[in-house]
Amino acid sequence: MMAGDLPLDVSRETLAKLEIYVEMLRKWNVAINLVAKSTLEDLWQRHIVDSAQLAEHFGDVTGTWLDLGSGGGLPGLVLAIIAQGQGRDLHFHLVESDLRKATFLRQVAQRLELPVTVSAVRIESLAPQNADVISARALAPLKVLCSHAARHMAADGFAIFPKGSHAAAEIDEARAIWDFTVETYPSLTNADAEVIKVKNIRHV
Repeated sequence: MMAGDLPLDVSRETLAKLEIYVEMLRKWNVAINLVAKSTLEDLWQRHIVDSAQLAEHFGDVTGTWLDLGSGGGLPGLVLAIIAQGQGRDLHFHLVESDLRKATFLRQVAQRLELPVTVSAVRIESLAPQNADVISARALAPLKVLCSHAARHMAADGFAIFPKGSHAAAEIDEARAIWDFTVETYPSLTNADAEVIKVKNIRHV
């Protein structure tokens, strides 16, 4: 893996931390299904680069980045590593109900000294977070994600979700329930996929 493979410039220290994270992910994946075993051969492109592309949306945001259904730390841990390397004033709150996966997330955060808090709870039982940014990857349809985001997002915050080839259909389905502002961006890892950025979420 070379830094040039990432969708943005990162320091050697950041790349080194990403490599340690990948090493831990591979090790733990033997016992815990953090990512599908069929994706391990292409782990960097399928998971690391796919998560890292969301860092293009850091902008000047500060405060709390809430990552829902963090699983193996995608995109939460990847973004925390990149944000730390850029000296950003961002704290990452990772929510993962599976206790074993939550333990993995804490172990990585501790080893890499990341600005990360892990909550091993179901999203539905999480107190409102007033987060500046919310992310989720391969968690739920947009209509469900809008429900989570409406509860946990600050009034001037935004949510960002990588989505597959059915992104447009998910947006249409969500609009039957929710009113929101949406921007879409082409995925850097899949020509058929998109990244959806959502703001101003309100019930219809």
